[in-house]
Amino acid sequence: MRAIWTGAIGFGLVNIPVKLFSATTDSRPDFDMLDRKDLARIRYKRVNERTGKEVDWDNIVRGYLLKDNYIVLDEADFEEASPEKTKMINLQVFVKEADIESVYFEAPYYLQPQKGGEKAYILLLKALEKTRMAGLSTFVLRNTENLAIVRPYENLLMLNKLRFQEEVRDAGELNVPSGTKIAKPEMDMAVQLIKRHSGEFNIDDYKDEYSKELMKIIRAKAKGKRPAMRKIKVKRAQSDDLLEQLRASLG
Repeated sequence: MRAIWTGAIGFGLVNIPVKLFSATTDSRPDFDMLDRKDLARIRYKRVNERTGKEVDWDNIVRGYLLKDNYIVLDEADFEEASPEKTKMINLQVFVKEADIESVYFEAPYYLQPQKGGEKAYILLLKALEKTRMAGLSTFVLRNTENLAIVRPYENLLMLNKLRFQEEVRDAGELNVPSGTKIAKPEMDMAVQLIKRHSGEFNIDDYKDEYSKELMKIIRAKAKGKRPAMRKIKVKRAQSDDLLEQLRASLG
């Protein structure tokens, strides 16, 4: 794996030099866009809108439009905006991970200690395990400020990016019924149905079956075969009565 960020964790007055690695990878098939006529790949070009000519990456800069004029920024400008956050994951407060709603969780990353930071890294890991807490921080990755927590995960430290409050849409816009009355027999059967199908969570029990089936179709078409189309048989309830549907589910 290749590190995507290098810096340090700030734990009080202790600095722990670390490297950040992406903890996930995309296992889905990667598709290219093609011209239907000759199956040639479709390419995107970076074109100057005035001249119509393609521009090399080396000649591309980033700018912000301010009062009809572009202000060009370089890497030093981005770091100068918050130098401590571009190189530091400063753990500002420690919270219970269970107190953070799942809607705020985003991408996970592995943290690896750099030379000289191994003991402090293990100390923070063990202390978080013992207290069952997670360290909350903001830091800059790819010129963007991120909210994140640092927490133990399988004998290492993991960083989870979190969404800011303003990134989460207000659910109040949805039309969800609130005054619907549920009869006791309906609730009892619903609870019974949940308990009957309850079990321990094991991620190994779940695979990306759709991508697997899609690859079967791709390989079959590569051999000139036409896979048989499978039709979904939708099971329809014999009764519109909710209690009867629950009873049938349990039966």
